[in-house]
Amino acid sequence: METTRTKQQNMYEILKDKFGYKNIMQTARVIKVVVNVGTGSIKDKSKLEIIPDRLTKITGQKPSSRGAKKSIATFKLRQGDAIGFMVTLRGERMNLFLDKLINVAIPRTRDFKGISRSAIDEMGNLTIGIKEHTIFPETSDEDLRNVFGLSITLVSSTKNREEAEKLFESLGVPFKKK
Repeated sequence: METTRTKQQNMYEILKDKFGYKNIMQTARVIKVVVNVGTGSIKDKSKLEIIPDRLTKITGQKPSSRGAKKSIATFKLRQGDAIGFMVTLRGERMNLFLDKLINVAIPRTRDFKGISRSAIDEMGNLTIGIKEHTIFPETSDEDLRNVFGLSITLVSSTKNREEAEKLFESLGVPFKKK
């Protein structure tokens, strides 16, 4: 059975040959994965406690709370109120999360036809929006009333969009057919 490190080395060799690099260290890599959850208009403290707990189960890392920078009276928002949670994954945790996302979670998405190639920005980062966190196997199916969405950004070291597209394809990200 091929290990994750061996798969990565093969992927980097393919990218090296494709773009004509002289050294394997010149190839693009995924630097980090950022997972964001916005709490929206949730004011109930019990629901606000559920989100970081489930996000911890999904990512394997405790999320940091993000507070409001300004008070906005129209939205009944005060400075410092929790408006979201964020997790930044690097290293082995990032690789395990990517493997779980690509091979387990995304195929469980209802009516999934592929990720749009326009989700890659000009800097070479891929942002995926997920409507229901229940596609991850760590979430319990009995608590379906407290479903929230999340945003996953794969930050890469690519220099352009074409290189990023080839990197994510070699990782196994399921893009829509052209």
